[in-house]
Amino acid sequence: MYARIGMPVDLAHTETLEKAVDTAAALARTFGASIDLVAVTSPSPGEVARDPHAFGEKLSAYARECSSRHGVRFTGHARICDDPTVELDRTLSDAFHELGVDLLVVASHVPGLREYVFSSNAGWLASHTDLSVFVVR
Repeated sequence: MYARIGMPVDLAHTETLEKAVDTAAALARTFGASIDLVAVTSPSPGEVARDPHAFGEKLSAYARECSSRHGVRFTGHARICDDPTVELDRTLSDAFHELGVDLLVVASHVPGLREYVFSSNAGWLASHTDLSVFVVR
């Protein structure tokens, strides 16, 4: 049913992804799928890494750790954009389409005031992509 599962990740907050990672891994085992982790960074030094190359290495290390913990193949794909604050949602959507994923598993959080004014990343993806989206709160 699903061959490639996509999952956006925020490397600055991997502790908030555990439930979604567990869900994606369970689905991957059930369907014999692989999981593509996509993380977005800017060309400038950031909270996670000093440059895009180091960011990609950290994402690859996180994917290897998830693979060994869950027994499912996770692969990291770093994307670079000039302003992730503005371009994040579109960059993620484009990346998942390029990778050919057929299901997104997206971590979410309990909505707060910000979500009443601005859409969340999970909400934007669920509303604006033609891919199936599984939101994990």
